[in-house]
This record gives sequence, C-alpha cells and structure tokens, in this order.
Amino acid sequence: MLLFNLLVQDWKKGLRSQGFYKNLAVSFILGIFAMYLAAILLFLGFSLHELLEKIHDNLNPMELFNGIMLYIFLIGLSFRFFMQQLNTFNMASYQTLPIKRATLINFFLLKPLINPINYFLLLVVVPFALQSVMGYYNEWMAFRFVISFVLMSWFNSLMAAFLKRKFGTSLLSFVTVIAILGSISMLEYFQVYSLFHISKSLFGFIVIKPLGLILPLMAVGIAFLLNKWFFSQNYYSEAFNKHTDGDKTYNADLSFLNRFGIVGEIMSLEIKLILRHNRTKSILYMSAFFLLYGLLFYTNPIYTKSSGMLFFVAMFVSGLLMFMFGQWVISWDSSHFDSLMTQNIPIRTYLDANYYLLLVFNVVCFVLTSPYFYFGKQIMYMHLAAFIFNVGVNIYLLLFMSTFNTKRIDLSKSSAMNYQGTTFKSFLIIMPIFFLPMLIVWLLTTFASISVALWTLTLLGTIGILLRNQLITLCVSQFNRRKYALAEGFREI
Repeated sequence: MLLFNLLVQDWKKGLRSQGFYKNLAVSFILGIFAMYLAAILLFLGFSLHELLEKIHDNLNPMELFNGIMLYIFLIGLSFRFFMQQLNTFNMASYQTLPIKRATLINFFLLKPLINPINYFLLLVVVPFALQSVMGYYNEWMAFRFVISFVLMSWFNSLMAAFLKRKFGTSLLSFVTVIAILGSISMLEYFQVYSLFHISKSLFGFIVIKPLGLILPLMAVGIAFLLNKWFFSQNYYSEAFNKHTDGDKTYNADLSFLNRFGIVGEIMSLEIKLILRHNRTKSILYMSAFFLLYGLLFYTNPIYTKSSGMLFFVAMFVSGLLMFMFGQWVISWDSSHFDSLMTQNIPIRTYLDANYYLLLVFNVVCFVLTSPYFYFGKQIMYMHLAAFIFNVGVNIYLLLFMSTFNTKRIDLSKSSAMNYQGTTFKSFLIIMPIFFLPMLIVWLLTTFASISVALWTLTLLGTIGILLRNQLITLCVSQFNRRKYALAEGFREI
C-alpha cells in the first residue's frame, strides 16, 4: 500500500509541474507518433506468423522466434544501457519520515518497470502468441510465451540500470559493447558459432516446460538484488544522487584549439560539454547507429527510383551530427547562458565558434559515410551535393532557427524518452530543413533530371559558402533580437 502511495505522489508531482502543461503540444504530437508506431507494430504482430512460416520448412514460427530471442535480448540490453534514462528520486524529502530504507529503494527500482515503453513490443508478441503459439500448441504455452517476454524486458531494464550506474556510459563502454555485438555478428555471419540454436533451445525450454519460467524469474530477481546491493552501498543523499544522474567529469587535452583564439577556446569548451554530460553523450552514441541508416535505403530496390528520398538519406547521414546538435546549439548552454552573456565575448565570436563546430561535425560525418560510395556514382554525387548544401545552407538555417528554442535543457539526463527542451517549435524548425531539399530534388528530377537537381543544390550551397560573412551577420542580428527571450526561457527550471 505504501508503494502505491509513493507512486501516486510521484504521478501527481509530474502532473502538477509547470513543464507538463507547457509541453502539451509536444505531448500531443508524440502521442500521434506513438499511435502510428503502435499501429505498425500491431500490423507486424498479426503478419509475423505468415512471414515466419515462409522462411523455414522444418521449424515452425514459434521455434524461429525463440531462435532470435537472444539477439533481441542483447540488442535491447545494449540499447537500454546507452539510451535508458536513469530514474531519479527526491530522497531527502522522505528520509525524515517513518519510512524504511528498503521501501524507498524498492519503489525507486520498481517504478521504471511500469513504464509503457517496456510493454510496447507486446503489440507484436501478443498477436503472434494468439495466432502462432496457440495454433501450434495451446493457450497455456502462449501465456508462458508472453510472460517470458515481459520478464526479459524487466531484466533488461533492471540490469541496464545497474550496469549504467556501476560502469557509466563512457567511450570505453560504448566501444566495448560495439565490439561484443560486432564479434557475435561476425561469428554468426561466418558460421563459426551461432546463438540461434542456443536461443531456440533455451527459450523453447522456458515456454514449453511448465517450470521453465523459473529461469527468467531468477534472472529478474538477481538483477533486482544487484541493484539493491548497489544502493545499500550508496544510500545517503550525497552518494545516492551521484549515481542517479550518471555524470562524470571528462578531461581531454584540446589545447591545440587554443591557437585559434577565443573561437578555438569556445569550441574546446563545447566539445568538453558534449563529452561530459549524459544528454549530449547519448545523442553522440545514438548518432553512431544512425550512420547506418543508409543501408536500409541504398540496398532496397524500392527506393532506387525515388531520387528525393535518396537525397534526403544522403543529406541526413552526411550531416547527422550537425542536425542532432545544431538544432539546440544555443540550448546546450542554457544552464550558464546568463553567465555567458556577461563575458567579454562578442556574439559573432560565439556564433563563429558554433559554426566551425557544426562544420567539423559535417566533415566527420561525410568522411565516415564515404563507404556508401560503393553503391554507385549516383550515391557519391548525392553525398557530395548534400555535403556542400549542408555547409552552405543548412548550417546557417540551424544557427538562425536555434534562437527560437527557448526551453532550458538539463544535460545530466539521458536523451532517451527525454523531451525536455522540445516544443512544437522544434518540429517546425527541422521540417523545412529536412523536407525542402527533398522537395526541390523531386520537382527538378520530375521536370528535368537528377543532374540538374544536384547541380542546383550544389550551386545554392556554394553561394552560401561564399556569402558566409553576410549570413553569419544575419544570424548575429537574429541572436541579438532573441537573446532576452532566450535568457528568460533558460531561467525557467
């Protein structure tokens, strides 16, 4: 009963906060997107039985699904490790009340398990269980199939939180996880060692045997006890809060940037800000996965004739970091914006530093996505045109439009399922930047040719590069008009 009261209090706290009502428009847009995604998953759930039946002649759909469960488990655990936002709790306000430590920690650990995100994939699993598992076996086996998936989600949530608090999401952690997943993929690809048969046997035992659910229950219990042990060592407020925000100091030698004057010093500080905080680090890690976005389109024959879509993909992956960071390029400094405005730093110098930072991001992404040239000359020309258009047009649009984002951003929070600082303006800002070039390519390709479209965008980008000083001056004027609105918005917590 006490746990339920704590949950109600936490829900009322969120409902009564100012941010809840100020972000209703964003919540509405995200709700529509969630409904769209739910409809897709539900459709996939009812279609999965028929799709899996056609894949293999000897194995039934449930056996095939069980065979990939370990892969789903590992990918889900990795994704949660980097993207799952750590739970926070105002421990001090409850420590003076007659409430046991164990109760507070139990509430703190169990609260994330009621998050609807944990059960989103049930839109696929439940229809599949009703159609396939129940069709081949019986309703009790279908029930155990669904319950095993729920327990696996709980284990991932608890274990990811423990690993994140214990080891943090440093660059070494990121490289280690990528190396493990890459090694498993290579072993599977070269047929050296396969997890498929192990997964099929393990989850087959869990689903088919009546006592099989003991295994995932024990796994959830172990993950829960590991978290309890961790917080038994870090219970008091000063240590407890240290392990809920996850921030760690990052010291890097970027002194070589100082040779570029104040612009270089600001760039150095911005890079350290990105590498020190959860929100920015999460975006950085997420960008590494999105660089593979082109593989979904360049290898699909359906999109080979859609020049507009291919250019959108080329522009997105070749300027990924610029888009991910550029929209909030000013908001990243929201916590110390007032202090920044009192320094002897000209606005033009500040924007120049952010311009060069976004330019570096563009160059890095372009180099990293150069292997896509393997897919043909057309893709190579699209990437070149997209790079020039990003540098000559989109970079100024991001600097100009970022002045409309007046919401404070807490950099200590992860970016996963965190919409702090996001308003309806954020969608209005990014939509023309993404879809206007796509529309231009589609129109010019329809009435002329793809060469004309790419040369047009290249010319626009070249003009923007040549007019850099004038366009930066325009961004400075816009910043001066909006700086008081920015300062006022950033002060709201």
